[in-house]
Amino acid sequence: MTTPGTAATTPANGTATPGTAADEVVDLCRDLIRFQTANPTHPERPAAEYVAGKLAEVGLEPTVLESEPGRTSVVARLAGSDSARAPLLIHGHLDVVPADAADWTVDPFAGEIRDGCLWGRGAVDMKDMVAMTLAVVRDYRRSGRRPARDVVLALVADEEAGGGLGAHWLVEHHPELFADCTEAIGEVGGFSLTVSDDVRLYLIQTAEKGMAWMRLTTRGRAGHGSMVNDDNAVTTLAEAVARLGRHRFPIQVTKTVRRFLDELSDALGVELDPDDLEACVGKLGSMARIIGATLRNTANPTMLDAGYQVNVIPQTATAQVDGRFLPGFDAAFDAELDEVLGPDVVREWIHHGIALETEFEGSLVDAMCAALRAEDAGARPVPYTMSGGTDAKSFSTLGMRCFGFSPLRLPADLDFAGMFHGVDERVPLDSLAFGTRVLDRFLDSA
Repeated sequence: MTTPGTAATTPANGTATPGTAADEVVDLCRDLIRFQTANPTHPERPAAEYVAGKLAEVGLEPTVLESEPGRTSVVARLAGSDSARAPLLIHGHLDVVPADAADWTVDPFAGEIRDGCLWGRGAVDMKDMVAMTLAVVRDYRRSGRRPARDVVLALVADEEAGGGLGAHWLVEHHPELFADCTEAIGEVGGFSLTVSDDVRLYLIQTAEKGMAWMRLTTRGRAGHGSMVNDDNAVTTLAEAVARLGRHRFPIQVTKTVRRFLDELSDALGVELDPDDLEACVGKLGSMARIIGATLRNTANPTMLDAGYQVNVIPQTATAQVDGRFLPGFDAAFDAELDEVLGPDVVREWIHHGIALETEFEGSLVDAMCAALRAEDAGARPVPYTMSGGTDAKSFSTLGMRCFGFSPLRLPADLDFAGMFHGVDERVPLDSLAFGTRVLDRFLDSA
């Protein structure tokens, strides 16, 4: 279903009474958090309609698209000053993972402001970036300014479940909306990591691991729970899952990881020990969980299912595993999986997404670095590999170079890694304002 956006209610010639983008971003992010878009139980449609309305309000013509009823994405184009240049894609997702209010200090969908932060599910993953993008685009339209080139916005559904009903569906069914885009930015990158009082690394994502979500199945002899059974599917599965969960894949240093480690050792003033790379990464505090996962392939068991009654030995047992592989190491990952699991386990993919890697160079990277340094004199932009996955996997198939650039200057003591899918997710208000200013500068020259 395609529904054009409504006519603009606010002229694009600056006659409205707007605040600056940094003034508006907190309200936009707060509104977005209040839309309960937990995937898969709460479809994105209400948030998508809100986004489309905010774009139409300043004279843009958003297109609203649904892959299934309620699973809604919004695409729009902002004209730039040089129409001869290929457009830049900015993509973000409107869905979030579920949150159990009983575990939180605040209502995860109330958008509460407390202790200088905006709290709620999606505050960093990734309604903050959606709000910053909306704020900057609205300010461009209201002030009459134009970015350096056309900007295509894709604010999409279903990223948290792999993007099959969002970015992947758009690429498959509406590639014409992005056909002329050559570069893209999205999550997760451009955030700060404090090294000292006057130096902050800003991690720009130039690579991300591939996704290999899998189902493991074992079969055995069904029977009565009171009898001896040496062909128990549950036992076979449990042993295989335990082997995999405890297995440590070998360290593999990709070019992006190597560049990051070199930058990190220089910033820290410590010599990098090639035989103990994890010691260097360990100096990153809570961020070591994310960066440490980029040194090797990983496979974490996450779900188990077997049986229907305590006195019945089931014929089959299943487990689900979240596997991630480094760029260039997908075949090695598969082979090692099979070796660890053994011949009695059947492995099948639930979702499989490619790994990505691009160079930390070019005019777009220069624009990111310049915008960060203009807002933070202590900024030191560096490339890094993301341990998770993003919608860049889908958009890259159209030939785009994809980067993670959702800029935030963060307090040194904030457990940023713990905000992703964690309890008490929150983003500092100052960080939202900072990111909005950086994005504004970036689009002026990107």
